[in-house]
Amino acid sequence: MALTPSNSFPKGTLAPDFSLLDTVSDRSISLDEVKGEKGTVIMFICNHCPFVIHVNDELVKLANEYQSKGIGFVAISSNDVINYPQDGPEKMKIHAKEVGYSFPYLYDETQEVAKAYDAACTPDLYVFDQNLTSIYHGQLDDSRPGNGIPVTGESIRNVLEAISSELPYTGPEKPSIGCNIKWK
Repeated sequence: MALTPSNSFPKGTLAPDFSLLDTVSDRSISLDEVKGEKGTVIMFICNHCPFVIHVNDELVKLANEYQSKGIGFVAISSNDVINYPQDGPEKMKIHAKEVGYSFPYLYDETQEVAKAYDAACTPDLYVFDQNLTSIYHGQLDDSRPGNGIPVTGESIRNVLEAISSELPYTGPEKPSIGCNIKWK
């Protein structure tokens, strides 16, 4: 597993639009459909990455807590499924149900959406305000597999607390780190 940090994604950048297959509902879902009234979290994840597996429960917990506060959530997998079949749409559907995702889990077959966001790793997390303007791109928290730090979601939670309270987020960004996206 190669440790890959997230790339820079400047604050103030408008969220690139998309419409992708939701592996759970088997229908196409657009950015506009997942957009929250107060903000939106876009997560590039996959089924097999140990960094994502490490934080899955916290991703579910955050979504369950903040969706009711006007924050939309969506997960996208952009991995090459020829070389990584465990990340294919059929297995994504099973995984989403087993883990309890309360948000769409979209398949980026062409990898164009990952490229538009300059996503580099899994998990790679983006938070946008009510106008789909970037306000945070970075880690969930300081926990990593094997480092002994508990998973709390603190970094993202601070952002979500601010925007769900309709306050500006002015705190720090720390890059995410995880497995590299498996490019074709």
